[in-house]
Amino acid sequence: MDIFGILELIGGLALFLYGMNVMGGGLEKMSGGRLERILKGLTSNPIKAVLLGAGVTAVIQSSSATTVMVVGFVNSGIMKFSQAIGIIMGANVGTTITSWLLSLTGISDSSGILLRLLKPSSFSPLLAFLGVLFYLSGKSDKKRITGEILLGFAVLMTGMEAMSGAVKPLADVPEFTNILLMFRNPILGVLAGMILTAVIQSSSASVGILQALSVTGAFTVGSVVPIILGQNIGTCVTAIISAIGANRDAKRTAAVHLYFNLIGTILFLILFYLGNAILHYSFIDNIVGAGGIALIHSIFNIFTTVLLLPFVHSLERLAYLTIPLASEEKENRDETFAVLDERFLNTPAFAVAQCRSLIKEMGVLAKDSFIEAMEVVKQPTKEGIASVIDKENRVDVYDDKIRAYLIRLNGENLSYADSIKVTSLLHCLTDFERISDHAENVAECAKQILKEDLKFSKKAQEEMNVYSEALTDILNRTTNAFVEDDERLARSVEPLEEVIDKLNKTIKKHHMKRLGKGKCTVGMGLILSDLAMNYERAADHCSNIAVYMMQLKDGQIEEHSFTEQMDAAESAEFTRQVEKYREKYQL
Repeated sequence: MDIFGILELIGGLALFLYGMNVMGGGLEKMSGGRLERILKGLTSNPIKAVLLGAGVTAVIQSSSATTVMVVGFVNSGIMKFSQAIGIIMGANVGTTITSWLLSLTGISDSSGILLRLLKPSSFSPLLAFLGVLFYLSGKSDKKRITGEILLGFAVLMTGMEAMSGAVKPLADVPEFTNILLMFRNPILGVLAGMILTAVIQSSSASVGILQALSVTGAFTVGSVVPIILGQNIGTCVTAIISAIGANRDAKRTAAVHLYFNLIGTILFLILFYLGNAILHYSFIDNIVGAGGIALIHSIFNIFTTVLLLPFVHSLERLAYLTIPLASEEKENRDETFAVLDERFLNTPAFAVAQCRSLIKEMGVLAKDSFIEAMEVVKQPTKEGIASVIDKENRVDVYDDKIRAYLIRLNGENLSYADSIKVTSLLHCLTDFERISDHAENVAECAKQILKEDLKFSKKAQEEMNVYSEALTDILNRTTNAFVEDDERLARSVEPLEEVIDKLNKTIKKHHMKRLGKGKCTVGMGLILSDLAMNYERAADHCSNIAVYMMQLKDGQIEEHSFTEQMDAAESAEFTRQVEKYREKYQL
């Protein structure tokens, strides 16, 4: 091989690895977090876990990505350690699909026309052309991602063909053949496969490289088997790296992945070479091509899964022996924010869903704090005031953790739809946090009422009771709409907010009249003014949240021109709701 052949090999390898990365990334985006949610809702049935693990890996074309995802689930408490074992087994089976796709490069040019149509060099140019068309002209996110997947696959196959073409002349180089013959030694073969996979962190890619080299005709069944087995051990490196800094259950998950492949490799080697010693396999010196490598890869992974599936609990016990229970694991710990695992940043759609689930909790907490604050104003107690402030402090923690994670997520390669969701969630996060801040302001007013033993006039108390009822209504509507993702309920918020605005103006107007007639003290008047302002601003934040929710459904809605953009039917319904709320919350 001359310098030009080496350059072609390097270029082919670069295209191959890049194409695999682009295609895998596109497939993950296309799943939109659905596959992750399926895994999240997994039952403890080991067979179902294996099937789901195989299915998800076959779709996203990466056992490493599936395993890292599972480590993240276990670390965040979404999934139990015992559930993860079956998925890891299934991931090893699912990853064999890639090697079968790559084996198509082994179709000979002398084959029939139907077989030649399946050869990547025949259809990759068409896929690349379609991919470019979809990617450049696609207005929808789905179309662009489809283009990305097609382009990734075409580049992957082009790289595979380039590698195969570059190494083909090595078939006539005795020195190269002699090097490959060294891998017939099981230990050397396993080490070679393990190191190659550990370096590129993808068993699919390392098997693909092996399939590209097979065109030299220098690989036999005896030399390929140990390498393939070593590649399955090497892929565990990704999960082990991912488990660094994670909790003990996540580390046990990575350990099970290693034990599963290690035990499977040892048993397969023993049975393979023991069988050869007794039966003297006639095929052991047969030349193996890309299809044969895919077959051996599948046989090993299916064999290991079927053999070890009945021993799931034994693997679990082995992991606990390696990483025993620590004292802190036996205590109840707050795992609220464990779902914001950095591993989920690689699957943005799922990470967005996790953030939304936490903002739901935060929203309920902010709503409860404001309603409680309004009750404390009516009957001020030190305990009630302290409870509101405690809730506000907890909301601040939610805000800090979720905001930092969303900002990191926003820096990832998001689809347009996910980018819009992240922006909307950041806005909703701010509004829920501000509602909680206003609850603290209301509690401070209650503290002053308690300290100075102040009282509202009878008329002022009646008006503030009506105001509180309207605020309770809009807070419940907004929070329930967000928690249940109910657009219909969200549309009922804005009419109520308009009524609350008018309530606020009327109450302030009545207050000024009472102040002028001496029916209200200046001190209590200032408190009433502060309360009315905080109530009105809390309602404004509810309106913002409802509009952000509707923006996700209809990109045309702008925050400050909601009523202007409604059609005649919607406008009539809006007016009807305003009248209904105005009648309900009369002073």
